[in-house]
Parts: sequence; C-alpha cells; structure tokens
Amino acid sequence: MRIALIQQKCTNNRELNRHKGLDAVRKAAEQGAKVICFAELGFDPFYPQVIATWDKLKLAEQIPGPTTEMFSQLAKELDIVIILNLFERDVDHTYDTSPVINPDGSLLGTTRMVHITDYDCFHEQGYYHPGDHGAPVYHTKFGEIGVAICFLTASLHIVQVVCRAGTNAWHASF
Repeated sequence: MRIALIQQKCTNNRELNRHKGLDAVRKAAEQGAKVICFAELGFDPFYPQVIATWDKLKLAEQIPGPTTEMFSQLAKELDIVIILNLFERDVDHTYDTSPVINPDGSLLGTTRMVHITDYDCFHEQGYYHPGDHGAPVYHTKFGEIGVAICFLTASLHIVQVVCRAGTNAWHASF
C-alpha cells in the first residue's frame, strides 16, 4: 500500500487551500497512493499560535460539511482513502478532528484529538475540547488504519490499543 502525506502552506483563504489540497490528492493518486493523509489543520493556518477569539472559533466547520463533501467526491472518483484534519464544530464544542473517508466516498468516522496542550504558541485549550471518540481503527479495502493527532502519538496506551486491533497503517497528524 502506498501512502501519501500532504503538508501545504495555508493562507486565510480556506477555499483556495481546499483546491490546493484537491490538486495534491490528484497528484498523489497519479503516483500510486491509495491512502492520502493531510497534516494537522490541513486547510487553515495554525490558529492556536494565538489565544482563541470568537472570530477564530466561528471558523470551525461541521463534519460532514463543505470540506468533507469535496474530498468525499474525490475519494470516490479516485478509489482512495483520504484522511483530513479539520477544525470541527459539533453543536457547542470545537475539536481538532481527522475525518476518514472511504474509497466509496462515505465517511468512515472521525478521530478527535484527546490531549489538548497549552503553552507558548500552542494555545489549544482555548480552541479544542478533548475528543470523545477514543482510538478507532478504520477498516478499509487497503487495510486497517489508526489515526493519532498531535500529542496523542506520545500516548503509549493509545498506540497499543490501535496496534492490538490489527492496524496495518498508522497516521499521525502534526
């Protein structure tokens, strides 16, 4: 299984960033990638470098939503798995979330960052609530995939849980 990791410079223009991401996915798929993963907040500047304000918090999007819809269509077209990372709004809470999209375009599920840090240039506690989805393993036609976001990769317990579940691939979003 060939895996592509996409990290791109993002501006404040989310629409432009999404289209850059769609182009990068096409290029990776043309080169044989079957699982394509984006870095943390793959379509936005890293907001937590500054203390959270309402102007930033209102930028969180629902899942499913515009970004997942665009990439779901592309996953189906190219017959690939896509793992995004988005600033999610779910009712009254916001999360750092990685949606996993199946080759048929369906949303397999989401992994939310669990350990929320807060120190200079990482003011994440003002942006995110701790995730409540545990450490799911996603069953895809290309293998079993586990997802970790940021500091979660340092949690030996989470790594053990996902590995014991038969994971073939492990994506860490930073």
